[in-house]
Amino acid sequence: MLIDPKIAEKATVETITRLDWWNDRLLTFTTTRPANYSFAAGQYARIGLKDEHGLLWRAYSMVSGPSEDHLEFYGIIVPGGLFTAQLQKASVGSEIWIEKQSYGFMTPDRFSDGDDLWMLATGTGIGPFISMLRDTYIWQHFRHLVLVHCVRQESEFAFRDELENLRQHPPATASARLHVVRSTTREQQTESGPAHLHGRITTLLENGELEERAGLPLAVASSRIMMCGNPDMIEDMRKLLHHRGMRPVRRTLPGQFVTENYW
Repeated sequence: MLIDPKIAEKATVETITRLDWWNDRLLTFTTTRPANYSFAAGQYARIGLKDEHGLLWRAYSMVSGPSEDHLEFYGIIVPGGLFTAQLQKASVGSEIWIEKQSYGFMTPDRFSDGDDLWMLATGTGIGPFISMLRDTYIWQHFRHLVLVHCVRQESEFAFRDELENLRQHPPATASARLHVVRSTTREQQTESGPAHLHGRITTLLENGELEERAGLPLAVASSRIMMCGNPDMIEDMRKLLHHRGMRPVRRTLPGQFVTENYW
């Protein structure tokens, strides 16, 4: 298939080097990293896969840390999805296009102050927060890191072993402590399973369970919040945070939260 020269100018052909499936729908895929590719933890890439008609492009947040020599992405296979149908067929050695430019403004350096960083994610929205935790910045700029991950059922909790290791053994240069709060919306907690909450993030904030489990308050003075995932969660959280006197970060106006919609 011939590639438009304009596409070749703005993107490079890379190789999938690893595929790891968390369950039958969720996967992590690792690629070679384009030469001189630069990104900040929290940003996303535009990646392309071929089908019989040409190149299909989608945005995926980097899961890898900025200093790693590869790129890693976390995604879900969408039934009937054109792009993920090709991703599902991919294997180690498959070609993948990656634009030379990285995108996005949901980066922790948007905050000029604050002691506690809350990272609220639904589903695959956890991806950029994994990248942040693989970087050194947030470990050195905050006192507490609270990762909240809400999914439908327990099998969708990805990166559990890595997060537990970071919780118990933070980086040597860290001044922060990691707290992990998990919740499911369609599957109740089982007695034998690992402890997690049940309910949407917004429900858990309203009924007090979220702050109780984290052991920290969501407060204007100390808390800085990042949200990534379901737009409904983000919109509802915006309203709840506004009620608490919090506002979004703007270019010229400090605030308490930033967001990234995932569809």
